[in-house]
Amino acid sequence: MTIWIPLLPGHGPRYRELADAIAAAAASGELATGAKLPPQRRLADALGVTVGTVTRAYALAEQRGVVSARVGSGTYVRDAGAPHQAFDHVRRVAPDSGIVDLSLSLPPPHPQREASLARAMHSIQQDPALLRAAIDYQPEAGQSWQRTVISDWLATLGRAVPAEELLINQGGMHGIFLSLSALLSPGERLAAERLTYPGLISGLQQLSLKSVAVAHDEEGIDIDALARAFEQQPFRALYVMPDCHNPTTARLSEDRRRALVRLARERRFWLIEDDIHPQLDEAPLTPLYRLAPECTVTLFSVAKVLGGGLRVGAMRAPLALHGRLTAALRAQSWMPPPLMASLVCRWIESGDAETLLRWQRDELEWRFDHAMERLGEFSPRGRRGGFYLWLPLPGELRTSHVVAQLQAQQVNVSTAESFCLGSVSAPQAIRVCISAADSREALERALQVIATTLGDPDPMLWQTV
Repeated sequence: MTIWIPLLPGHGPRYRELADAIAAAAASGELATGAKLPPQRRLADALGVTVGTVTRAYALAEQRGVVSARVGSGTYVRDAGAPHQAFDHVRRVAPDSGIVDLSLSLPPPHPQREASLARAMHSIQQDPALLRAAIDYQPEAGQSWQRTVISDWLATLGRAVPAEELLINQGGMHGIFLSLSALLSPGERLAAERLTYPGLISGLQQLSLKSVAVAHDEEGIDIDALARAFEQQPFRALYVMPDCHNPTTARLSEDRRRALVRLARERRFWLIEDDIHPQLDEAPLTPLYRLAPECTVTLFSVAKVLGGGLRVGAMRAPLALHGRLTAALRAQSWMPPPLMASLVCRWIESGDAETLLRWQRDELEWRFDHAMERLGEFSPRGRRGGFYLWLPLPGELRTSHVVAQLQAQQVNVSTAESFCLGSVSAPQAIRVCISAADSREALERALQVIATTLGDPDPMLWQTV
């Protein structure tokens, strides 16, 4: 069986020439959309280069958005006309693949999670009234008893919100879409940190909204830079993650929160506060919705405690905005799914959610302490009780090189590329989701691979042929 073999001019690093050849072949149609690139070893042999050179070329082509890698399947040419997908870092890894996937921000696995779900499902099965309600149309904001249960649960997490200010939705991503739909019109601008949640980037693309990228540092968004950005490109809303910025883990200081609120009131823009990590082991700081309730929409989710597959979340908004939010929700899905919302509420009412959360806090703190011990010499940033570490690469290491070497050793991490807003350049850094490993043993193996790779990088990464 013949494979695609490009001609390389031999005027520069071979991996860059190969990446350029892939891009040119995809643009000309020589490599059709959906075409699978040759296996790396076969192409390396055909070109007379090392496998590492091909690995680097494929990684660079993926960073450029020309191809997309699928774990266990291969690398495929992407549709050149499609926008760069904000979730390209998401991979499906087979449970028996041997890969330790630290690229996704998932709650740590525990058998209690499935057992608690089964108990909640059984509870609903025994309640004829809930079963009837589960197949009927419901209010757009969710049933009042469901909002009360979620309100009470948020209060235990230090996020007291009156039930009447809550709207139930289909998770944090849905909350972003609803907020963008209600607050902005196509062509208007939303500001966010230069590195931000990929789901927001996807939402902006889907809704034809413009973005304004704002500088940030170890204390969160730079308020002076935000003020300058507003003067140059006025925006309707700001999306911000005050408690645990994704991916850098920065926490907005109390002084900056108050300065941010003052600026929002002076310039009259909305705040979209993403608050899906309220369980961090730190002294609480004031949520933005308490400082500026009249101009803040706050997003909550059960994904980081119970599980992302439930697709249940809530959002707090001023009552004056509820009409626009429920109209957006009705247009998108008519209502939050009543069965899933009831399932989550029964899970909370049983006490199983609190039990699971206590275990998860202890487990995440252990994982954080262990990861900092293993990777401490590389100065990672993180929050005790958080799901991930942000690791700027030391020296002159390049992200594409490191990621390729980690993948070759069956460890997946996220690069900064997926989090870049607009045309922002990606820093040389990786996000390591310590929460996602199936076990402590798997995490230990992955951390050892990362430490070895950063401390003693494979010379192959620096060779050209």
